[in-house]
Amino acid sequence: MGSLHRVALACGLSVLLTGVAQAEDWKVAKNEDGIKVSLSEVPGSQYKAYQGVTLIKAPITKLRALQEDVAGACAWIHECKSQKLLKHEGNQSWTYTQFNTPWPVTARDSVLKVTTTEGADGSLTRTLKGEPKYIPEEKGFVRVSQVEGFWKFVPKGDQTEVTYQVHTEPGGSVPSWLANKFVVDAPFNTLKALKTRAEK
Repeated sequence: MGSLHRVALACGLSVLLTGVAQAEDWKVAKNEDGIKVSLSEVPGSQYKAYQGVTLIKAPITKLRALQEDVAGACAWIHECKSQKLLKHEGNQSWTYTQFNTPWPVTARDSVLKVTTTEGADGSLTRTLKGEPKYIPEEKGFVRVSQVEGFWKFVPKGDQTEVTYQVHTEPGGSVPSWLANKFVVDAPFNTLKALKTRAEK
C-alpha cells in the first residue's frame, strides 16, 4: 500500500469516526471513578449522543476478547437482558440485543453490524451501525430504529484508553427523563463494568 493510499485511508477513517452521530460541542455530564461522560446535541434528533472515555489497566487483546464474547458481554453492557451473535464474516459481525427498560416503557431490542479495524499504531476500532431490518421484529419489543457509534481502543503503555461513543434513535416514544438518564448511565455503567472485568 503506497503512502498516499495510507494517508487517504487514515483520513477517510478519521472522517468516518468524526462523522459518527454528527455530534458537535461535547459537554461533560459526569466525571467520576476515572470515567468521563460527555453529551452532544445531534442535528435533527431529539436524543443526545454520548461519549465515555476511560483508561483501563489491561491490554487491547483482553478487551477485544471481552467484546467478541457476544453473549458474555451482556453482563457488562448497561441494561442488557440478552445478546447473541447472528453472523460473523471476516472483520464484520451482526449481533442481536434485548434491553431492559423501566415500566411503562416497552422493552427495546437492536441489531448491530460491528466492523473491526486495526490501526498501524496498535489501536482497534469497532464501528457500530444499526441494521433494524436485518431480522424480523420480535413480539413484545420495539426495535431501535437507528444506532451509530464506535468503540476505540488505543494502547497507552500498560493501559488502554477506551472511547465508547454512540447516538441512538430508540424508536417508539421514550419519556425525556428516561432518555436523559440513559445517555449518561449507558456509557458510565458499561465502561465501569468493562473496566472491572478487564482488570481482574
